[in-house]
This record gives sequence, structure tokens and C-alpha cells, in this order.
Amino acid sequence: MTFPRPHRIDLYIAAIGLVGGLILWWFGLFVTGDRIIGPRWATLVPLVVMAAMEALRRSAPQTALLVATAAIVGDQFTNGNLATVLMFTDVVYAAVVYGTPAQARRIPYTMGLITVTVTVVFLVWWQNAVALLVGVITGMLSFLPAITGAIVRNHREAADSARLRAEQTALLAEMDRTQAVVAERSRMARELHDMVANHLSAIAIHSTAALSLDEPATTRQALTVIRENSVAGLAEMRRLIGLLRDSSGDTEPAAAPTLAGLDTLVAQSAANAEPSGLVLALDDTRQSPTALPAPVELAAYRIVQESLTNALKHAAPGEVRVTLGQDPGALWIRVTSPYGERPGPTAPGSGAGLVGMRERVALLDGAFEAGPVTDDEGRKTWRVRAELPVGASDEERT
Repeated sequence: MTFPRPHRIDLYIAAIGLVGGLILWWFGLFVTGDRIIGPRWATLVPLVVMAAMEALRRSAPQTALLVATAAIVGDQFTNGNLATVLMFTDVVYAAVVYGTPAQARRIPYTMGLITVTVTVVFLVWWQNAVALLVGVITGMLSFLPAITGAIVRNHREAADSARLRAEQTALLAEMDRTQAVVAERSRMARELHDMVANHLSAIAIHSTAALSLDEPATTRQALTVIRENSVAGLAEMRRLIGLLRDSSGDTEPAAAPTLAGLDTLVAQSAANAEPSGLVLALDDTRQSPTALPAPVELAAYRIVQESLTNALKHAAPGEVRVTLGQDPGALWIRVTSPYGERPGPTAPGSGAGLVGMRERVALLDGAFEAGPVTDDEGRKTWRVRAELPVGASDEERT
């Protein structure tokens, strides 16, 4: 039979126990003066065996306990050595602490049963109080170390479980932090795209028109629109940067766009859409417009803004109509624009606008659809429709 390599600390314990036992033997310090078998040196046999089992207390605890039990029984037939007895208690303790879970549960019961059996046998045999003293000593040498080992093992397992829970909690916290960072990046990307895309699209279209048409009046008008959109875009960028700065010292949050600003947005977009042959119209069908929750108003404003930006980039000449309506518990937005090939300058698109609108609606548990449809007159149009619930509270949405 091969055993795992003994632990270094176990070798130190075995060496200390063996040296201590040899010193006691050299000076004739035995447990009892009477011996049943063997000469004086017979005490060394259980001592050496017990020291060897001490070296295996961690690497082979079950084998060490079995052999150590035989050694302690054999030691009782000699003069006895105190070091042998002490090392046996440590072997019992180590068998519970380092053994398998089944052994750790079984050994205390076994040692308790041995203690009771020894006490009863000697009590029946001797029929005096000395038998009870033998039972107490047996319990101190076997049952008490086993119980101590069980307590230590339970505390270690509880500490390991607590450490594992702490690691899992830290991992979950890190995952939550990562998800929060990703969500915040997505929100910032949507805000940046919605704020700047409209102005940059107008700049791209008007600059293309100024380059393609050699007319001073058209060029001057295009440059005027380019300057206005550049200034507006810079203002929007400053507002976003101000929100991101922690050290700005501004304790008041910047005002978020609301539905009250749709008239200005549509008017500005109409001015930018002139070179594309687009006519913009706003139709608010709400009976009594009231202030809605801030997340709903911001999402609605951004959806209209992005829809107008897409129409400015891709729509064919015609009417772009923005319609607002409110049903019980929901605000709906519909933006329709001519669908087809458009003459004149265009601006490239990446599809990020539709993704951003869909994400905004999904965050509010609303409904969103966008795509080409055919109206009642048989004309093909591009329609964006979003439905935003307004019945929940702000706390429930955030």
C-alpha cells in the first residue's frame, strides 16, 4: 500500500513526539510501574508506531487511526509512555478534521461507543468506582479529541461556505457593475446619436448642395444653415459633456427635452429639409396635453427627432407628418414620410437610429414598429410608430 507524501508539519509533530517519548523512556518516566509483557524496551514499539502514524495524520487519516488504535492497545500491556498516549489523541483529532465527511461523522459516535463499552465492562468486572475513572480516562483519550475535531471541522466548513458566498456575492456585484456600465454606455450612445445626428445630417446635405450648385444665393443659404446647425450641435454636445462631468460644480441637472419643444424641433427640421423638397407638419391630436413622466417625454422627443433625421437623410420629396395621440394609459407617436428614391444630396445612415429608438421604447415596456407601408391612396410611405405606457410611476420605470 502506498500513501501520499506526508505533510511537512506532520513530520515535525511526529519527530517531536518521538523525541519526547524517548526522553521519557530514558529517564524511566512511565505511565505505570507494572507491565504485563515484554522487557523495558517493549514500550518503544508502540511509541515508534504511534510516531509513524503521526506522520500520516493528514495524508492517510483513516489508516493512521486504525494502526494508532492498535498501538495504544498494545501500549497498555507495557509500562506505557505518556508521549504515545498524547500522540494517539492527536491522531483521533486529525482523523476527524482531515478525513472524509463520512469518517468525520462516524468517528465521534464510534469513540463514544468505545468509551461506554469500556466503562460498562470494567464496572461489571471490578464493581467499584475505579471503573468509572477508567471510563473517564478512556473518554478523554478517544471521545473528547473526536468531538473537538468535529467542532473544528464544522467551523472550517462554515468559514469555507461563508468565504464562497462572499466570493459569489463579489462576482455578482462585479457582473451587476459590468451590466450597469454597458447600460450606461448604451444610454450615452443613444443620447449622443440623437442629439448630434440631426444637426450633422443637415450639415452634410446642405454642404453637398452648396458644392453641387454653383449659385451664390444657394451657397450663402446653405452656409447659413450649416452655421446654425453647427452652433446647435455644439450646444447639445456641451450639455452632454456637462452631464458627464463630476467636477463641474453644477448641482442642478440640465433640462431634458420635452414634448413642449416639438414645435421648435419641427420648425428647425423644416428649414433644414428645404433642399430635399420635404414639407414637415406636426399634428398633436391629444385633447388636453398634460405633463407626462420625464422618461416618457424624453423618449417621445428623441423618437420624433430621430425620425425627422432619418426623413432628412432618406425620404423622397413630399410631406413628413408627425402625429401625437394619447389613449388611456399610453402615448403614441406616428411619423410618416414618403418612401422611394430621392433626387439631390443624401446622407449616409448606419441603422443606429432605429436601434436607439427601439431600445428607448423597450426600456419603457412599450411597443415599436418601423418600416414601409402603403396608405389608403396606394402610396408607399415609411412609418415609424411607437406606443409608450404612461400609467406607471417614475419609480416603477426606473
